[in-house]
Amino acid sequence: MKKSGLFMAAALLAATAVSSASAQDTVKIGLIMAYSGQFADTAAQMDNAVKLYVKQHGDKVAGKKIEIIRKDTGGPNPDVAKRLAQELIVRDKVDIIAGFTLTPEALGAAGPSEEAKKFMVVMNAATSVVTTKSPYIARTSVTIPQLEDTLGKWAAKQGIKKAYTMVADYGPGIDAETWFHKGFKSGGGEIVGSVRMPVANPDFSAFVQRMKDLNPESVFIFIPGGAQPVAMAKALQERGIDPKKTKVMGQGEITMDDVTLKNMGDAALGIITVLHYSAEHKSKMNEAFVKSYNAEFKRNPDMFSVGGWDGMHLIYEALKKTGGKADGDSLIAAAKGMAWESPRGPISIDPATRDIVQTVYIRRVDKVNGVVQNVEFDKIEKVKDPAK
Repeated sequence: MKKSGLFMAAALLAATAVSSASAQDTVKIGLIMAYSGQFADTAAQMDNAVKLYVKQHGDKVAGKKIEIIRKDTGGPNPDVAKRLAQELIVRDKVDIIAGFTLTPEALGAAGPSEEAKKFMVVMNAATSVVTTKSPYIARTSVTIPQLEDTLGKWAAKQGIKKAYTMVADYGPGIDAETWFHKGFKSGGGEIVGSVRMPVANPDFSAFVQRMKDLNPESVFIFIPGGAQPVAMAKALQERGIDPKKTKVMGQGEITMDDVTLKNMGDAALGIITVLHYSAEHKSKMNEAFVKSYNAEFKRNPDMFSVGGWDGMHLIYEALKKTGGKADGDSLIAAAKGMAWESPRGPISIDPATRDIVQTVYIRRVDKVNGVVQNVEFDKIEKVKDPAK
């Protein structure tokens, strides 16, 4: 190991020792997210839910005051995320690191989490492998295989025989491609073509045209949230892709945003997506969540919001179980097997994998009272990450 590595490891251990030895009245949480750049709105939705949770549940848990320190990665940069995690642990002496808009951020922070034995709550990053990178990680969002394996199997059961796939070329996109293929093929489906697109791509026209030239029976799309769904919607419209003729399927981001649906209008009708949460989910808890979120931020919560909300719930409940002890070993032990009712429905943390177990919803874009929106019409309960 290089001297710099030895120094950092020693500093991390020293910071941990100081934190453990002192009887703190404050629990510090470091939030690491892409507060600026292309995915800033994703981070905003997550952080909005964090703020709302603290407002509704108070800033004291188990006799300890909650202090939140926010750090901006600027985008999917693992080196920046690693540096910020180290700074939070060594300089700011945080007890918990959380957030993680994108997979590269989570992967970058996993090393410092393991070295310093810090509880790490992944509120969004969805690549399956993330939780294997530190024994102190628990995830409250979703894994890509949970959604895409489920959608692939579901599509094959509906009689769809052939599909073309279009995914963003990074960890989650490759996961999405892999697991949709597996699920679809296991049900007898055939993949007739596939393409991987740059993760920060602003224009999908050429990729959509390539797909259209093959005239596939169906197409599966995976792109990250933020600005890209609107760009994809524009490309689909411009190239004349009609969901009534070519079955368009994908992860929820392609129709998740209200702006995207408004831009697509009736052209979105019939698009089928898979997701673990939407503001339209029917439950008393979600109705209350959506109402309070709208009152606070003048917009609907989304899947990023619910990951932030449940991430804070996990932190608060784990602290209650430990009586305020904030060391990583105590908190991860408390998190394993925890179950609760979320705005998305019943969820739990798998004690073996520290990953989330939840209901997966199949939705279709329909017009309800004149408004184009996602409507849940099928569901698969207690879905674990099939990759583990």
